[in-house]
Formats: sequence, C-alpha cells, structure tokens
Amino acid sequence: MINTLPRRISARKNDIIKKHLGLNERLGLIGLIEEGIHLGSSDSPIVTDLFNDLWNLVNKTVSGSRLDQLKPEDSRNGFHVFEIISETGETLCRLNMLYLKKPIPCYYLVYVEVAVPYRKMGLGNRILENYRNFLISKSAIGILDNIIPKEDPTYDIYFKQAWEPIESVIGGAILDRHDNYMIYIPPGFEGKDIKKSVLRLVHHLKRKRPAIDMRDNEVMVQRTISEFKDLYSALLAYFETEIQRGESSPTMRFMFTRFVTKLISFRRRIGVLLGYTGGESLETILLKSEIAELPIKSYAPREIASKPSFVTGDKKLWLRLPDALKKHPAHFIELLPNYNRPRLIAWLQKQGVISTYTLTISDLMDLGFDPTRLKEISLNNEEFIFERVQARQLPDLKKKKELLELMASRVPGVMVRNAQLKSNPPLLTVRDRGNAYVLRRKISGIHWEEAVEQIHNSPQLREINAPMKLDKMIRATVREANEMITQQLGVEQETIPELITYFVSWNLKTNQPKLTIDFTGTYLESIWTA
Repeated sequence: MINTLPRRISARKNDIIKKHLGLNERLGLIGLIEEGIHLGSSDSPIVTDLFNDLWNLVNKTVSGSRLDQLKPEDSRNGFHVFEIISETGETLCRLNMLYLKKPIPCYYLVYVEVAVPYRKMGLGNRILENYRNFLISKSAIGILDNIIPKEDPTYDIYFKQAWEPIESVIGGAILDRHDNYMIYIPPGFEGKDIKKSVLRLVHHLKRKRPAIDMRDNEVMVQRTISEFKDLYSALLAYFETEIQRGESSPTMRFMFTRFVTKLISFRRRIGVLLGYTGGESLETILLKSEIAELPIKSYAPREIASKPSFVTGDKKLWLRLPDALKKHPAHFIELLPNYNRPRLIAWLQKQGVISTYTLTISDLMDLGFDPTRLKEISLNNEEFIFERVQARQLPDLKKKKELLELMASRVPGVMVRNAQLKSNPPLLTVRDRGNAYVLRRKISGIHWEEAVEQIHNSPQLREINAPMKLDKMIRATVREANEMITQQLGVEQETIPELITYFVSWNLKTNQPKLTIDFTGTYLESIWTA
C-alpha cells in the first residue's frame, strides 16, 4: 500500500513543520516511528518531511550552541543546572549538581545527560570543562560517583578533566565495594590538608544519598512529562489536517498508538522510583476526544516500513510456520488472537465486550498496557506465544537468550523453595515493519507481579491468601531465585531484573496459582525465567 495523500495536504504538512516543529520535536517524532529502521531510506512522506537535511541541521545546531548557566541562588530544590542549548532553544546537554555548604564548599555532580541525537559530538567534554571552570570560580570541591563501566570508551572522560579517585585524598577505609567516588580539587585548595573535611563530606553524602536520589527522580520525571507534552503537541501539529477533516490514516493511528504505549510504559515505571509521589501528574496530558477514540495500530504501516523481514533461531521451527506468516509476518501475527492474560480477561468482562473487540487509544490508557503485544498461535497441537518488541531491543534479547542458556547449563533441575526452576528462552525471532516478533512456548504461568495483583484484587484469591500468604510466598520465591541465579552466573544482582523476567505457575482457566501441597507445607509448582 502506498501513501496517497493529496499534494496540497503534503504541502500543508511542510508548512506546519517549518512553522511549528522544532528540531527536538522532529527528532521525537522520528523516534516514535521506529528506532530500529534506517530512517531516510523510506519513501514515506512523514519520514521525508521530518528527515530532510536533519543531520546537517543537528550538526549546525551543535556548532551554534551555547552554555546556559543557572545561578545557585536561582536553583530549585537545591539542584543547580548547566545546559547546553542551541540558538533556537533546543536543550542538547544537561549537567545537574547539588550544592553542599558544609563541612567544605562542594558541588556534587548528580548526572550528565546528552540527548541521544547529539552524542559523540563533544558536548559531554564541553559541559564538564565549564563545570570545572565553575568549580574554580567558586573555589569549591567537586565530587561525583563515577558509574561509567571501565570497559566503556567514555570511562576516562573525568580523568581528562583532572578528576582523580577520592582514595588519593582519604584512602579507602570508608568506601563500600561499589563506591567509585572521584574528586576535583581546584587550585585554591592546593597545598591544604582537606582529608578530614572530605571524609566528613563523604559520610554526609552517604547519609544524604537517598534524599538526593529522591530529588533527582522528581526533577527528571517532571522534565520527561514536559517532553511528553511537547511530543503530543508535535503530533497534533503534524496531523492537524487529518484531525480537522475527521480522517485517520494508518500512519496517524500508528504514531498516536506508539506515543500512548510509551506514555503508559513510563507511567508504570515511575511508580517504583525512590521518593516519587506523583509530582506533576501524567493526568495533565489530556488526549483530545478525536485521538482517544482512534482504533489502535500497534505496528508500522507498510508505507513506513523500510527493511525486509528476517528470521533468527530454530530453522526447523521456522519451516513449520504458515506460509502466509513467512511472507507477511507483521500482518499475519497481528491478526492472531491476543493472549488472554488474567488482567485482560478481567478488563473485557468489566467493559462487557468480547476478546475480538477493537481496542481504542483510550482503552490502552485505561488498561495500562497494550494487550496486542502478546499473540497466541497453535502449531501442530503445541501452544506458542508471539511477543512484539521494538527493534532496538534485539541486542538485549540476544543477551537474555545467552543468559538463559547459560543458566540452564549450570543449574539444571534446581528447586527454589521447593518450586522447580525452568526457563522459557526465545525460540525464533522474526523482524518486520520495524518490530521484532519473538516466539516462545506458551507456559502455564503469569508474570509474578500480575500474580500478586490478582491475589490482591480477586475476592476468591484474597480469601485464600489470608491463611496461606500466597503473595509472600511468590515474592520470597522470586527473590530467592534471583539471588541463586546471581551467585551461579557471577553477575551483578542489580542487572538480573533488567535481563530476566520471572513467571510463576498459574492455572489460566481458573485464575489460580498452581501449587504443590505436602506434609511440609505449600509451594509454587514452578517458577519460570524468560
């Protein structure tokens, strides 16, 4: 299918872009299309409109940028900010710091952030140079916790700016294993004995770190919400003609669907941030009724897709797939029935609709997730699940598969709190329309967090939970599995949740946990890693 927008509409779009859409807004819209496709190779009008001479404009913007420094006395919540901004107002790079007056004047560097399109252009070095000059002008110590991995090419960025390990001043007696504090000592402190002051400062930072993280979370969430608002405004401007005409092209539905799925994903993730209590609520992003009522389109229209599909994984399994799927993967898979997870079944029953109901964008906001991301398929009487993921997630998917295979080889047949530990690795990956579709076996289990949610929300399960403490059993089993995998594989415990997802045994028909009961107690039948 070819996009056949009338020329006058395309011309109108170009006028809108020139008048209303800044560089960051264009980059944001391009990011919504698909991170994994090579933009600019597509003949899609939207890509042409947004991508035209874009990287020349990015380079020009960076070269014409300037540093905007907020004065400490004008800062909010104790945070002080350096920003590199373009002549047209785009924020290219930020440096957040926190001023600590005692026991010695100090600016703690919270983080440096360079916007994705402007990385590898020297902005990080530029803002750190200005930060160092700022410390010199204020005659204040600089401290940071260097979280950059040693194997990362940017690891030595601070060493080049005359920062040094804090052990050179205080020794390593009070530092924890994961601490990697660095210090910058301006010329005004040269020759002075500052060891005791810096020791007290580190103690103070360790006590204050949770409060720093809380403030940092709040500031970053508010900024991200602002960026979501800007992106929504950019979408409204770009599709202004269709909205006014009451039209909704596949491209328009795809772009607004992608926006909302990112928004609800962000809403779900910020719920666990330390100290985040709502702040500037996401509820301030109000969808126009014309947008909220649009039927969703979760995969790219043909006019946006630019790369042919390819497959990795089990070739024999690939041959078993229907020919129609192999020819047009995205179209075939997206027509498969949605995976009937308990949360979706409960929502459908509440709405009084059936499983084939066509979801709208407002439905996604209400559900809090995209049910079309998981699809069911039967092959030779075996049940499988297709999961749609963004193309940019393929490298992480490869790491996950390698980790699951390593775990299966090192801990075969292991029991965790009397539950059998199993794995459900990716079997096959098909790529089409800017997305990847991952095939796994359908298991008798659900995500552990959804299991706990069902236990708390279902009257029947709440009654069972009171004497049996099912929610505590699930949490304890997942926690112990995570600790065991960490020890066996020799990886950092903090990285496991980013790569491995835990599912617990569950009867999907009765919406109850699958349990093993013997004379010693009650246990989950199994716990799955995927």
